Amino acid sequence: MATTTKPRAKAKGKTKRRASPKKTLVIVESPAKAKTIEKYLGRSYKVVASKGHVRDLPKSKMGVDIDHDYEPHYISIRGKGDTIKELRSAAKKAKKVYLAADPDREGESIAWHLSHILDLDPKADNRVVFNEITKDAVKESFKHPRNIDMNLVDAQQARRVLDRLVGYSISPLLWQKVKKGLSAGRVQSIALWLIIQRENEIKDFTPEEYWSIDSEFKKGRSKFKASFYGLNGKKKALPNNAAVQEVLKRLDPKGDFDITKVTRKERKRQPQPPFTTSTMQQEANRKLNYRTRKTMMAAQQLYEGINIGKEGSQGLITYMRTDSTRISVIAKHEASTFLHEKYGAEYAATKPIKGKLPEGAQDAHEAIRPTSVYQTPASLKKYLTKDQFRLYQLVWSRFVASQMTPAIMDTMAVTIEQNKVIFKANGSKLKFAGFLKVYGDSKEKDNLLPDLEDGDTVKLVKNNPDQHFTQPPARYSEANLIKALEEKGVGRPSTYSPTIDTIQRRYYVKEVGRRFEPTELGEIVNKIIVEYFPDIVNIDFTANLEGKLDQVEEGKENWIKLVDKFYRPFSTEVESATKNMEKVQIKDEPAGFNCDICGAPMVIKMGRYGKFYACSRFPDCRNTKAIVKEIGVICPKCHEGQVIERKSKRNRIFYGCSRFPDCDFVSWDKPIGRNCPKDGHFLVEKKVKGGTQVVCPNGDYEEPAQK
Repeated sequence: MATTTKPRAKAKGKTKRRASPKKTLVIVESPAKAKTIEKYLGRSYKVVASKGHVRDLPKSKMGVDIDHDYEPHYISIRGKGDTIKELRSAAKKAKKVYLAADPDREGESIAWHLSHILDLDPKADNRVVFNEITKDAVKESFKHPRNIDMNLVDAQQARRVLDRLVGYSISPLLWQKVKKGLSAGRVQSIALWLIIQRENEIKDFTPEEYWSIDSEFKKGRSKFKASFYGLNGKKKALPNNAAVQEVLKRLDPKGDFDITKVTRKERKRQPQPPFTTSTMQQEANRKLNYRTRKTMMAAQQLYEGINIGKEGSQGLITYMRTDSTRISVIAKHEASTFLHEKYGAEYAATKPIKGKLPEGAQDAHEAIRPTSVYQTPASLKKYLTKDQFRLYQLVWSRFVASQMTPAIMDTMAVTIEQNKVIFKANGSKLKFAGFLKVYGDSKEKDNLLPDLEDGDTVKLVKNNPDQHFTQPPARYSEANLIKALEEKGVGRPSTYSPTIDTIQRRYYVKEVGRRFEPTELGEIVNKIIVEYFPDIVNIDFTANLEGKLDQVEEGKENWIKLVDKFYRPFSTEVESATKNMEKVQIKDEPAGFNCDICGAPMVIKMGRYGKFYACSRFPDCRNTKAIVKEIGVICPKCHEGQVIERKSKRNRIFYGCSRFPDCDFVSWDKPIGRNCPKDGHFLVEKKVKGGTQVVCPNGDYEEPAQK
């Protein structure tokens, strides 16, 4: 008889859990970017951040093996141990690993270093790139993975090795011969040289006198302005007052002046192309007063993703490191549709303006533009910080304007004559706003002239002769310096911000009124580099080197041969400088008073942030004092201390009491030592366009502006 066995009852509490399916790992640089991308890719993906570079050359030594093909010795960056451990752990558990660093040389280099620490095959299709962080762009990029582009990696590697060879060869010399804490680099040395060249031009400048005659005429009751042009049918300069008097003697102020020529034209004003990195930095500096570093920080945030409510985190602009003005067909079409809907067909350009690429531009990415033109600045304002909003508004407006029709002006040029003395007047009127509707000064005043025709006569109301003197060239602002570096082909978009930051931190230059002035230390360092390392400050040489780096990226140049070609003559210059350079003594100036701790004479020393008072017995006595500038005004609050000029953390000048902290008087504007005749409040000197003006801070009183 067959026996049947009963099935075993399942033991309680011992249900076997199914293993969760492995996820695909994606590695990006920043946590903000990771958060945005993970939302787009869904549950089967895990997105983590490397938080920038994970490997680099060591800080303590050169880290480049000159004798063995300039092989770089990379080490894990200090402080990145936990991040690397987490990345390795996540990679082991993953079904597949994708490297999604930024789409440029540096991003490619980060991907290559990640592949090394995670033991990934750099030839495998594990690299994804996207120019904008939007759902469609990100998803599309994962359909077309590629291998790591070693040409891009080599180009970045060549730049890093060149900069290390220069910096770690010249900097120790500067420490030895001048003072510790100094540095030199390829791009920063040229930026400093340009600032000093401009300062020398200003010092050598000799003002030249010249005069103008601005006149007012009238036809009937309509008055208009005109300026002296010339004599006997030719343009004539007025070098002095004698020349002015000679012209005025020929005029009959009460007689008629003839209208000899009236020219009416229609003038078109074209929009500018969308932003590249450098034009964005320049415009943000001019219009928003943003430093380059601040601009790039806000742009990075807008690119990586901002939480915009129900739609979650989204990238709002395309990649912000680019030298191209190219725009995708999809973006052009979307902009055209938007303009037709919002403003009408007459505002949408059929053939939008194309920007001219600067020489040596890589044209690897699109211009900087909004990821969707329908995300207007007004619709996003509540989700953005003030800095983000102002920059986004600038990028959005510039892009939209670039896709619009030109502004049209009606212009009128009038020639006025009497006794062969020629005056000219120009008038203009905005006929059609075009792109000015969105970007630019659409409210610019029309300069209207009366309805004049050839053969008409007008009367002179008054002549206003004025003396002028030619002005020296202006010192560089951040915007001007970036423009100069770009025009000369020195550096690349990503290098401008750290370059400007470095020359300020080293106190080679100081910023006065938003313009750069070289310091004594900057002059000393520049003199050494010009004398002993002329190629470093040779603009053509450096620009040519940038071109060679581009050729490495394109696979047309070997990076090791490029570095060797540069280093051989450079190493000879280093040897010569080591032997022949004399030690530079930065002598301490006597301060003119004694130390209030030990009684020894105080001296003026040069520090990282400028000059300061220090005891001459240093290091035995460490007494120091800040150098303050008295303005000759008694404190209006305590009436005991002197008002002194101080500087904020952002290097902005303000005025405070010398008795601080006992007296907390502060003012951004300069007190002048007089009180308001209306309410007794102290008066201040305020900067206005073209000069200064004495005003009462309460707004009750003001004096005429002074040039």
